Amino acid sequence: MRRRNFLKTTGTAVTLPLLFKGMNLSAMEKPLLFDEMDPENDKVLVLIQLNGGNDGLNTLIPLDQYDTLAELRSTVILPENTLIPLTDTLSLHPSMTGFKSLYEDGKLGMVQSVGYPNQNRSHFRSMDIWQSGSPADETWTTGWLGRYFANNHPGFPNDYPSESYPDPFAITMGCVVSETCQGSAANFSLTLNDPFALSPLAESAGENPTDTPYGMELDFLRTTIAQSNQYAEKITEAAGKGSNQVAYPSSRLGEQLKNIALLISGGLQTKVYVASIGGFDTHANQVDAGDTTTGEHAALLSTLSEAMSAFQSDLQALGIEERVIGLTFSEFGRQIRSNFSLGTDHGTAAPLFVFGACANSNILGENPEISPDIEVQEGLPMQYDFRDVYGSILQDWFGLSLDRIQTLLHQQYQYLPVIQNCQLATQTEIAPTIQFELEAFPNPFRQQINIHFYSPGGRTRVSIFDNLGSELSVLLDQDIPAGNHQLSWNSQRYPSGSYYYRFQHGSFQQTKRIIKID
Repeated sequence: MRRRNFLKTTGTAVTLPLLFKGMNLSAMEKPLLFDEMDPENDKVLVLIQLNGGNDGLNTLIPLDQYDTLAELRSTVILPENTLIPLTDTLSLHPSMTGFKSLYEDGKLGMVQSVGYPNQNRSHFRSMDIWQSGSPADETWTTGWLGRYFANNHPGFPNDYPSESYPDPFAITMGCVVSETCQGSAANFSLTLNDPFALSPLAESAGENPTDTPYGMELDFLRTTIAQSNQYAEKITEAAGKGSNQVAYPSSRLGEQLKNIALLISGGLQTKVYVASIGGFDTHANQVDAGDTTTGEHAALLSTLSEAMSAFQSDLQALGIEERVIGLTFSEFGRQIRSNFSLGTDHGTAAPLFVFGACANSNILGENPEISPDIEVQEGLPMQYDFRDVYGSILQDWFGLSLDRIQTLLHQQYQYLPVIQNCQLATQTEIAPTIQFELEAFPNPFRQQINIHFYSPGGRTRVSIFDNLGSELSVLLDQDIPAGNHQLSWNSQRYPSGSYYYRFQHGSFQQTKRIIKID
């Protein structure tokens, strides 16, 4: 029996959970071909997973679209005078005072309308895409961080922990390992609830296993148990040496981030931590009747904001904030129109937040265009591909090369300036802001629409999307010379309705609405 099949028969598809008090550990995988992780790089990445699909339009509210939103989202819209202003055209949910403080302190960046082409609105499939970094039409069995870890450790698990790598590579706070760290055979992450409540697994003695499938799996289990116990000792040691300098909110997420800060301060050299908060599938009772500033979504955003703010204050007090960058993600946003149950349904793109002392405290992207005549199930169109955010963090934080990121994630990878102000693994030059003079005409159109733009030259991609997030046509994807350019799209095979064209040139990415009429 192959090890992967053996693991499947033990009760989990891709990992072998080994339970001991407060902790769930899993074996790791054979290597793939990616960059080596430098043990001298002490940078840490913290992911916060927002399970359920966060309503971005009630998280980061475009004030220049407010009147239209008030019409389309009458059951959930927040009163304008309650919003927390960030700029003249953008505000936060009133529960997110912690986010406001982080932004003012230069420790919170925002990326507007993040998603992926051909959005899948299934919770399970869409989260699988976000965790694996796969295209929507392909199923990958490894996570984007699992692939990052894989090439460095060809002897694993037999040769680990080692002198150079004595600590766990990744830790998922909770009871289920994160698929972001999934390798080809097992997961690079272990799970942790309470770093002070770890008990060793019993290590069996006996004859050496025979050279049979059973014997090989038994040898693998013995190796994994011994490895797990060694990692548990390192975690307990770090927890004993670490400390927290601020009070955290009494929430599950607050406790997770508190323990992450504790372990980092205690010297644990784990590179990736994954925390999570659930409840964002707000089909009903997203807001309270009579007061849209309260309800399930308000409570979730308050919990997220307070926990992140406490975490960042703790890192600062501990003197380690320039070692840690954080990222929130959710499987999709919600539809633009609210429903009749005081909620919102599965949509497409949503804002993504990058936090930490090294975050580029800026708002990347433009406010979405929202028309009062949108389709019933329409969501926000994608402006930025989430894989470009991942790749930019790998490039600036962990020092991966461009060609490695393209292999790891996607060949169309475009660098985004989401990190700055710290000593980075790479110093990526940011091109000056360029006005591309985008214009689509005629708009509305009947059959053919022309897209005109000026470009300084270089790699450019222009594609057409429908209002559910499916990429219908790629009009251009190549290097072009400087100058004026014009493309045409013949929509004869498509019905009337709303469409979008997405223009991409380096970090400049913009999505514009076009209307086909009968």
